[in-house]
Amino acid sequence: MANTPKTGFFFDEKCFWHSGGNYALTLPVGDLVQPLAAGGLPESPETKRRLKNLMDVTGLTSELDLRSAPAATDVMLNRVHPTDFLAKFKAVSDAGGGEIGLRTPFGKGGYEIAALSAGLAANAVCAVASGDLQNAYALSRPPGHHCLPDWPNGFCLLANIAIAIEEAQAQGLAKKVAVLDWDVHHGNGTEAIYYDHDDVLTISLHQEHNYPLDTGEVADRGTGDGLGHNINIPLPPGAGHNTYLRAMERIVLPALHSFQPDIIIVACGFDAAAFDPLSRMLATADTFRQMTKQVMTAADVLCDSKLVLVHEGGYSEAYVPFCGHAVIEELSGSDIVAPDPMAAALTARQPNARVEAFFATLIDEMAETFASPPG
Repeated sequence: MANTPKTGFFFDEKCFWHSGGNYALTLPVGDLVQPLAAGGLPESPETKRRLKNLMDVTGLTSELDLRSAPAATDVMLNRVHPTDFLAKFKAVSDAGGGEIGLRTPFGKGGYEIAALSAGLAANAVCAVASGDLQNAYALSRPPGHHCLPDWPNGFCLLANIAIAIEEAQAQGLAKKVAVLDWDVHHGNGTEAIYYDHDDVLTISLHQEHNYPLDTGEVADRGTGDGLGHNINIPLPPGAGHNTYLRAMERIVLPALHSFQPDIIIVACGFDAAAFDPLSRMLATADTFRQMTKQVMTAADVLCDSKLVLVHEGGYSEAYVPFCGHAVIEELSGSDIVAPDPMAAALTARQPNARVEAFFATLIDEMAETFASPPG
């Protein structure tokens, strides 16, 4: 293992400068909705910046291969997004900013920052797919998994992971790609882009009926050539640590082994964590650590350990850094640990045995559904 390339960590200070609009949580300010002292959407730079700060303080950063990357080019963006959409986005950005989708405000230069965020993801994927790095984490911001080809939504302005996949495939670095999305919100954008593809497996593990309200159902299995290559695992609120790991073991890992990808990409949101303001789940830092360990083991067997995590959601400024640190500790094999200060409290708050048994039954029922041919 002495010659194994380091874990890559892709980030850029400019991504922290992406600015949102005049919101209070997800409500536009006005009428009876007062401005917040801090202002803006929950998708702020602080969760990402504080993760990087924590890594710097513990020394984890020094063990990684730190890289920035050029912004995604027009050619890269056009493989996913229509020219007229990109032109409108650029024009509004150049004019000082605004909003062209649902809860996707941006300031002047927002187009360039979004293209940089996509570039971080694309360069991380290509570096791992080419063997330059064993695995990588892209601290992309703004996020991307909700963005449709012509309509941004859910804080996502460009489809970062889809742009990365298309670039890796265009370079001949990967043919079959698996995307595991454990952000608490359904990965509707990635699903829509690849819904009729058989060369991209999309798996979304999310809180049922959180966001969007009308997507993410078990019955949505893909269409045409993509039939059977889309898997949704909607979990009830409060599912907790053991339910997440059971869903991985019973549904996600078998699907990955069946698909046999050339590389695995994780849409890594930390908003299933217990303190997140936009979810009602009970995941912990160790939940994300253990899921990372599970998918790393699968990648070792399936695709020469080629694994990339691309940052998505997660809105607890205090807790996201510990979740992210745990994931990157695991990804890099580091001995440097940032102990979870809430571990004991969150363990005590996990579902009781009767509730966990109910959740286990739901997971097992979904597993049986996915084991049967769709249609």
